[in-house]
Amino acid sequence: MIEQKSAQLWEQSKTRIPGGVNSPVRAFRAVNRIPRFIQRAAGSKIYDVDGNEYIDYVCSWGPSILGHAVPEIVTAVQEAAADGLTFGAPTEKELILAQLVHEMMPVMEVMRLVNSGTEAVMSAIRVARGYTGRDLIVKFEGCYHGHSDGMLVKAGSGAITTAVPDSGGVPEGYARNTLVAVYNDPSSVEELFKLHGERIAAVIVEPVAANMGVVPPAPGFLQLLRELTSRHGSLLIFDEVITGFRLAPGGACEYFGIEPDLVTLGKIVGGGMPLGAYGGRREVMKSVSPDGTVYQAGTLAGNPVATAAGIAMLRLLQSRKSLYESLQRRGLKLAEAFRSSFGDRVTVNQIGSLLSVFFTSDPVTDYRSALKSDLKAFSKYFSHMLDHGIYLAPSQFEALFISDAHSDEDLRRTCEVISSFSL
Repeated sequence: MIEQKSAQLWEQSKTRIPGGVNSPVRAFRAVNRIPRFIQRAAGSKIYDVDGNEYIDYVCSWGPSILGHAVPEIVTAVQEAAADGLTFGAPTEKELILAQLVHEMMPVMEVMRLVNSGTEAVMSAIRVARGYTGRDLIVKFEGCYHGHSDGMLVKAGSGAITTAVPDSGGVPEGYARNTLVAVYNDPSSVEELFKLHGERIAAVIVEPVAANMGVVPPAPGFLQLLRELTSRHGSLLIFDEVITGFRLAPGGACEYFGIEPDLVTLGKIVGGGMPLGAYGGRREVMKSVSPDGTVYQAGTLAGNPVATAAGIAMLRLLQSRKSLYESLQRRGLKLAEAFRSSFGDRVTVNQIGSLLSVFFTSDPVTDYRSALKSDLKAFSKYFSHMLDHGIYLAPSQFEALFISDAHSDEDLRRTCEVISSFSL
């Protein structure tokens, strides 16, 4: 494929933007390729500045569940923008969106709109600490919750330790109040509560891990987290930035039948516009200013353009009752294509419209087993798919997203390209 203009733009961008990109994974560094500069998108396709067409399985990292440039959402944005971009004052659209979110996800009794998933997580953690009067937060190795200081941590010498910073610029003091457990390992969480239960404000978890690649929860794992947090007076936070409205109309809460105390949302809730939300039990959310002492604010939070997109998106999802069954069927079809073509050389994890192919023959149930993947094999596979018009996340440790816009022909073409790959 031609990549001349993308290469030129990348070189020019590197003089003004770190790495030439505004989010690290866009640099394609892990796969040693030139990042594609995208010019436009429609339905299941994206088109780069060199005129190349791709079947898109990144879907803007999740929110494009209905495909790109959905007419109803585009129209809603255009009409809202014509009335003014932002006012720094309440609008009716904020209320309408909050009501829609509650209808679809009843656990979100009260919520606050913000501008991103990172901001939603940062705020929810502050609420948990303010509500409980405790400082410690439990997260899981390999689960990503945005780039706020306290969440950019990894395990130390063992899983049952306080964490150390995983990024430059994060003081150790921020990480000291974050404990790290092993995803899908009940004993690691139980031990943390045994040692620190009276000081733990909350456990935050991706109910389906999607930032170590897709790793579904083991049977009973989320139920254990609910039981442990309830017993110790801690809060359970579901980070549904990926799974919210994607696994089911009510997200992972509905899919797994678990009611967390707080939920964080991003991406889809804004229909692809910069928007996020955090919320949950009314009693807990009463801690947020101006009702309570936990301060959080944002000039652009709930702005009329983003909320218009979110309202249009959620109404479309509500009207398409068969959407999730259809997405599950497509996910199963792609998963079977990978298994048929690659055999026992790979492990395929799939749930609903989320899928990952790990280049390891061992089961992938947590971050450490994901790290067994052959990254050179993944890089070769990624390049093959890209060169044949299939656009995937440029990292072994990201998800493949399926949208309602992916047609039978898209899937047939994708399966054909998969079958033509050999290690």
